[in-house]
Amino acid sequence: METIRQISAGGVVFRRVPGGVEVALISVKDGSVWALPKGLVERGENIARTAHREVKEETGLDGRIIRKIDSIKYFYAHKEKGVTKRFFKIVYFFLMEYTGGDVKNHDTEVVECRWFPINRAIELATYRDEKEILRKAKEIIDEDNR
Repeated sequence: METIRQISAGGVVFRRVPGGVEVALISVKDGSVWALPKGLVERGENIARTAHREVKEETGLDGRIIRKIDSIKYFYAHKEKGVTKRFFKIVYFFLMEYTGGDVKNHDTEVVECRWFPINRAIELATYRDEKEILRKAKEIIDEDNR
């Protein structure tokens, strides 16, 4: 079976609140999955631009990119018109400081977008690789507070 390569980008949007740091997670797949916002790189876009666009579309939030956190890689299969296709996906995640917007303004592919204390977000995130991205984001934010 042929493997199709996909490049995506997304972000961890954070804000400082009394008592700590919150990050935004999106709920997808009928609300059964909590995840980080991400999406495919479009023609002519670099990964930072994709991350910014996808975060804004999927969360309703705007943010200033601080730095790249890391990337994750995985395989998945998708059946379309009776044909199963296999994909190898690389997703680059960026740390983004919240600058504006409202979680109510997310797009229709997202069931809900909500702010969570960062430790709660790490617990709630459905995918192991995204939990690790959140842990790394927390380390970067904590380093900046020293």
